[in-house]
Amino acid sequence: MRLTKVRIKEFKSIQDSTEVEIGDVTCLVGKNESGKTAVLQALYRLNPVVDTDGSFDVTDDYPRKTVSNYKTDVAANRREPTDVVHATYKLERDDIMAIEATFGASCLIDEKPEIVLHKGYLNKLSFRNLNVDENAALSHVVQSAGLPQQLTDQLLKHGTVERLLLELSDAEPTAALSELMDTLQQIANDGVTSFIFNHILYHRIPKFLYFDEYYQLKGQDNLDALQQRVAANALENPDRPLLGLIDLAGLELGELVQPERTQVLFSILEAAANQLTQAVLPYWSQNKHLRMRFDIRPGQPGDPQGMTSGTNIWGLIDDTKHMVSTSLGTRSRGFVWFFSFVAWYSQLRQDGKKLILLLDEPGLSLHGRAQGDLLRYFEEQLKPNHQLIYTTHSLFMIDSAHFERVRIVQDLSIEPNSDDLSEEEEGTRVITEILDATPDSLFPLQGALGHEIYQTLFIGPNCLVVEGASDLLYIQSMSALLERRNRVGLSNKWTITPVGGSDKVPTFVALIGAQTHLNVAVLIDFHKKDQQNIETLYKRKLLKRRQVLTFADFAGNSEADLEDMFDLDFYLSLVNGEFGCTIQPIDLTSRHPRVLCRLEEYLGSNPLPNGTSFNHYRPARYFNANIDSLAAQLSDGALDRFEGAFRTLNALL
Repeated sequence: MRLTKVRIKEFKSIQDSTEVEIGDVTCLVGKNESGKTAVLQALYRLNPVVDTDGSFDVTDDYPRKTVSNYKTDVAANRREPTDVVHATYKLERDDIMAIEATFGASCLIDEKPEIVLHKGYLNKLSFRNLNVDENAALSHVVQSAGLPQQLTDQLLKHGTVERLLLELSDAEPTAALSELMDTLQQIANDGVTSFIFNHILYHRIPKFLYFDEYYQLKGQDNLDALQQRVAANALENPDRPLLGLIDLAGLELGELVQPERTQVLFSILEAAANQLTQAVLPYWSQNKHLRMRFDIRPGQPGDPQGMTSGTNIWGLIDDTKHMVSTSLGTRSRGFVWFFSFVAWYSQLRQDGKKLILLLDEPGLSLHGRAQGDLLRYFEEQLKPNHQLIYTTHSLFMIDSAHFERVRIVQDLSIEPNSDDLSEEEEGTRVITEILDATPDSLFPLQGALGHEIYQTLFIGPNCLVVEGASDLLYIQSMSALLERRNRVGLSNKWTITPVGGSDKVPTFVALIGAQTHLNVAVLIDFHKKDQQNIETLYKRKLLKRRQVLTFADFAGNSEADLEDMFDLDFYLSLVNGEFGCTIQPIDLTSRHPRVLCRLEEYLGSNPLPNGTSFNHYRPARYFNANIDSLAAQLSDGALDRFEGAFRTLNALL
């Protein structure tokens, strides 16, 4: 069975969530206090993996604003108790085959059968919308019972279960007849549709596993006290991943409190911890040198309160890089959350339980990149086996490759200027229409989209960092021109990334260079005053020396901007064409190696027409717009210089 739609009514901050479509992975995005957790909690109680968690309580769960009126109306029979959760499931092929094995291929009316489960303040799980042809179902039951053909033909004339039972009561008893009568009696008690639900589908309904930060393993625990909580059915949330780990190791809790077997049991438990560590580490890029282990030893007078007697279990994290061990309780909350979830989940999966995972704010304590690792874990390990619904307000927990998975959760009553809302507009709603979302609700989506645009538009697997937009125009134009002449241009594998000035290059390279999957090179101007900043790029190992290129490397000058890759007369033709002036090479009397410095010195005493300020981007734009007519004026030397730069860069791929 596969969950396809959910609707929640009159639960905590929710009046009516509206109908929510559920996919393989569904991401509920909203700001704090929007009601994301309430959505998961209501859904969890429909069919929880912990049976005792499956009750709704009017006093605790009904919206506080109207709970008194609700109680009064129900008591006076003016309304029915609310069904809080309505969940639509699609029957999968194995579910259909299980039904058809008993009732035949014609019993289900719908081509794509569904069933709606609902549960509310009466705490009774009910169903509807399972459409069954009862006559076809009964006919198949009779025909497949293995009775003599004459009796079978006679029974098929009777259309109701009651008539069938009456007819069978006079027949000669056989084993096949007794089995058929037992089946028909159960059908008579329930009806065909209810029989299908109670005896075939009920155990196929996936259980909901709810997990939040309160289920994290503690750093230590007293096993005797844990054993008492198990016996009293009074488990605390952190007990469940610990019991999951013990069960995963194939141990009974009682075995762990036997002092004479402590070392043997410790070794078995350690093997289970190693198994889980190996499951976590491929998705934990923050530190690949961590290892989880557990120590079992008798309580001592100096141990924490409640652990001074009996047998204690201590969670430890070994850092094999730094050769230190620290208590689980003092380590990264993000790692503990991840490990705790995997412990409980792995145990339930090993038990063969069908699960739908409900994760409330997963990865809340994780660094942005670690949240990316968690998304990868969801995609590679959870999605192939289970449906997953999770909440977040972090842009890094939104998979920008799958915005279709996002559902926006918002409560207009907590927004500014919400005093004039109608009763229908109040409360938590889950929406997919972006135009209906508030700015605060959209903020994580905007952040995720902006991050994706930044990553894909300006950064690629091979990132060429240049100073500004004019460099981008010149490089793209010259590359295209060279390729048209069957010469070497810049490979299209490079993504050219202008950063807005030479002073920003080291910072930008440090930021994107930290992404180990990127190949980064720089091609920038070279001024003697910037030499130290340029050398910093490779001396601090941000890049290798060969990945740091300057235009001076190809222009043949002691200092050079990109403009010095052109011959002087050609570059001045770009300036003259753009600004409508007539500057000649002889006019530039300065001996500075860079043409831009010589030009700016000349313009200091010979301003451009109409008081226009010189902007070195405008000649680049002019070149790009008029490249077809200007191409013939380019010298072989200029073409050689650009081709040399492109060859060098392409060799870095």
